[in-house]
Amino acid sequence: MSQAQAPGPQPVIRVAIEGAYPPFNFIDANNELQGFEVDLLKSLCEAMQARCELVQHEWDGLVRGLLDRQYDAIMSSMEITERRRKRIAFSEPYYRIPAIFIGSKETAPGEVSPAALAGKTIGTTDRSDHETYLREFYKDSQIEVYAKPDEANLDLLVGRLDAVFGDKRLLTRFLASREGSCCHILGDTPKDPAYRHQSYGVGLRKEDEALRERFNRAIAEVQANGTYDQIRAKYFSFDIK
Repeated sequence: MSQAQAPGPQPVIRVAIEGAYPPFNFIDANNELQGFEVDLLKSLCEAMQARCELVQHEWDGLVRGLLDRQYDAIMSSMEITERRRKRIAFSEPYYRIPAIFIGSKETAPGEVSPAALAGKTIGTTDRSDHETYLREFYKDSQIEVYAKPDEANLDLLVGRLDAVFGDKRLLTRFLASREGSCCHILGDTPKDPAYRHQSYGVGLRKEDEALRERFNRAIAEVQANGTYDQIRAKYFSFDIK
């Protein structure tokens, strides 16, 4: 009777990362990929008991490289959108960016519902999810749009706006700056009406369903056992699950 053979080494999972979007991913002084996504990927690969190879690839052509089988997955802050879903599959989100309202320190933090901000002037970024949300639900507020978030922050600084609504990561960075000392967080997005957070997942070929499930199980595992929060705390002071 022949003995069962020991399983051979698992095939390498090649994962593309841009390396130009700190703190999520960047190339350090030693020309090595670093960042939140790099650290998280290493933990996901441990959870999958898989060997992973990081492939640095510029943003342009990331999806094409995946479809051309230059690598097996993309983990490079790729937002899950309906347009991208037509070409590729995504894992469950491994991070989401919450949105907040900020305003002058002369305004006390508190209610930021549509009713509470009726008659107020709110700035946000043009053609963004944030603008869509405000125009749909904050119909009694005056919405001012800007090409760049910094432009809205400047108008808040000089008193042309009552509030700015946008990406918590970018706005908290502004608040931590010298110019941002004027202002503070007025409140998180209200639960009702709910804001659809920007969600980011691992990009995969549609036919690689088994690999997608492996990533999904690994994401759930590292979030449940505390590993995710330990990594996140190195880069962000707020929850991004």
